[in-house]
Amino acid sequence: MPKPRKQQVSIEATPYYHCVSRCVRRAYLCGTDSVSGQSYEHRRGWLEERILALPQIFAIQVAAYAVMSNHYHVVLFIDTRQAQAWSDMDVVLRWHQLFKGNALSQRFVQEELLSEPEQHRLSILIEEWRSRLSDISWFMRVLNEAIAREANAEDDCSGRFWEGRFKSQALLDEAALLSCMAYVDLNPVRAKIAATLETSDHTSVSRRINDATTTVNTDAIERQSSGLLPFVGHPKQHSPVGIQMPLSDYLALVDATGRIARGDKRGAIDTSVSPILSRIGLDDNQWLTISQQFEQCFTTFVGSESNVRSACERLGYKRPTGIAPARQLLAG
Repeated sequence: MPKPRKQQVSIEATPYYHCVSRCVRRAYLCGTDSVSGQSYEHRRGWLEERILALPQIFAIQVAAYAVMSNHYHVVLFIDTRQAQAWSDMDVVLRWHQLFKGNALSQRFVQEELLSEPEQHRLSILIEEWRSRLSDISWFMRVLNEAIAREANAEDDCSGRFWEGRFKSQALLDEAALLSCMAYVDLNPVRAKIAATLETSDHTSVSRRINDATTTVNTDAIERQSSGLLPFVGHPKQHSPVGIQMPLSDYLALVDATGRIARGDKRGAIDTSVSPILSRIGLDDNQWLTISQQFEQCFTTFVGSESNVRSACERLGYKRPTGIAPARQLLAG
């Protein structure tokens, strides 16, 4: 029986989560239906546009994504500090971009005077909305519902478009995060949809590469894509929100991994990759296994054995889950 989402998500354990949502129909989410011959390629654009737009509303940033033919991947970062820093007006205005709110919130936006009981009731709602705007379940719900409505309207039908429950994996440490991001970014290459990272359309790595080609300094935070969580390098102090690694290192790592995954070069690790792998505590064979079979290797929690045990204890699991793959693949 699946665990309730509240027993899989712990901000105290990690702010990073890998989510996968799959289409329930025979017809493709994207691509070309082999039976009818109808092309749904344009839907990739719908989904990518929505993935990049929602972080402007939610206190959730996208670290990586890939839109495939019948499913998509996102690696999400929950920024609770951003949510707590919002004013009440910020929360209401953001919520109104998604839903109508109610009469009280509409009056509040119009700066009408509210009575004390009305203000108290609105304060309760605002805190509920603030929580939802930093909740991955609400993020995925809003994302999936929007695409389902557009697809149903285009197909002139009703009913479910997505499987009822998206898959979620907690990424407990740097090794888990980077290996998962590489797994997501290499999806089109492994599926033989694209030959290179640059031609892997509708992926975060393709977007990052396109942005990097327009600047001399690839690692400059201000020149990275505004729709994605930035790579901030290794700042010595006042660390900004982002992934603690230079973008150039990450692109080199993913490119080298993509080459390794080719059938005629399996195990031929490029020497330039070794320092990066050593820095995050993985050896060559571990990295190759994880970056090609991430979903098959792990279930709910992804990280070192100590991090997995700590997360399970914090969430009240009677028996830790995912210890074996953590010990085998993510042992530092």
